[in-house]
Amino acid sequence: MIKPYYETELGKLYHGDCLEILPELEQVSLCLTDPPYGIGWDKRPTWGTSNKGKVTEYGKQIWDSSPISKEQIETIYKKSNNQIIFGANHFVEILKNSSCWIVWDKDNTGNFADCELAYTSFATAVRKFKWRWNGMLKEAPETRYHPTQKPVGLFMQILEKYSERHHTILDPFLGSGTTAIACERLNRRWIGIEKELKYVEIAAKRIESEASQLKLFR
Repeated sequence: MIKPYYETELGKLYHGDCLEILPELEQVSLCLTDPPYGIGWDKRPTWGTSNKGKVTEYGKQIWDSSPISKEQIETIYKKSNNQIIFGANHFVEILKNSSCWIVWDKDNTGNFADCELAYTSFATAVRKFKWRWNGMLKEAPETRYHPTQKPVGLFMQILEKYSERHHTILDPFLGSGTTAIACERLNRRWIGIEKELKYVEIAAKRIESEASQLKLFR
């Protein structure tokens, strides 16, 4: 049995390849994830901004040379009752048909994309979530550790819409920990998997800090 790298009362963080770890895990209610898109972050300088307005250099990336694979998608379908997958417009040919896509309105300024899309397996209408995520007018202060990091507040909105308190949420491409932190705040069980040790360490520290603060308030 694979042991978690880090765990809280609500969740477990695993370091490794999701194809090796997922078969060992329980069936879950929802997979909410933001996998590699295959658009080549490893071939460009990657920058972001911290919550203090300082420019952050993420350094050379090696995880985005190819998109999520068909085998990984099929394993996610087997292990989760429902799925929400960001960036799916880049690999839609390996997904099942869906009537419900999520549109994230980033309310951006400058040259960044106005919106991002997420595939869902739910048989409902298209839904839009608005959360500003660049510049000094972010919806909420949040340090960015990963070039494609999603805001915790956005994922909380999505989880409140598409999950229940008793559900377990899976993210097999956890990155810097956004899904786990959103689950901690909403008191939902979670399972996170991340292949890059750099981001496993970052996620563990972020989750530990979040869980400790929430424990004081609860």
